[in-house]
Amino acid sequence: MSTSETTARLSVGDQAPDFTLQDAAGKSVALSAYRGQKTIIYFYPAASTPGCTKQACDFRDSLESLKSLGYQVLGISPDKVSKLEKFVNKEELNFPLLSDEDHAVAEAYGAWGEKKNYGRVYEGLIRSTIVLDEEGKVTLAQYNVRATGHVAKLRRDLGIDPK
Repeated sequence: MSTSETTARLSVGDQAPDFTLQDAAGKSVALSAYRGQKTIIYFYPAASTPGCTKQACDFRDSLESLKSLGYQVLGISPDKVSKLEKFVNKEELNFPLLSDEDHAVAEAYGAWGEKKNYGRVYEGLIRSTIVLDEEGKVTLAQYNVRATGHVAKLRRDLGIDPK
């Protein structure tokens, strides 16, 4: 893919592409195992960076409330399994983080493409959140989200918390 392209983004009603990735413990996790449950998949650029840590801890702190409403959470980044393991342990994360080193899943979900930072243009992971219903269909697709405050905004957008 050239730097001028961004992968096609998912829209409400789309069937989410299936995947199987390794979690922080090196175990295979398949999206198909989450059928029958609402699933929040969030893509983040790099474990242990300030924004990604804030976002992951926000999901950690909100997980019981989300689970009580039938939501599961999966975090996906291009990090190696060993880096995810350190991140999970350090931040005491209570949901799966998955390694997408070749960014194939991020591309399939439209979360990989052109980014701009301080005037520099490059390809990278676009911080994104995709929410799936029990059948694996997209009910919410958010791209270029902010790390700070994202979980609170997501909860409002899902109708969990008042606006």
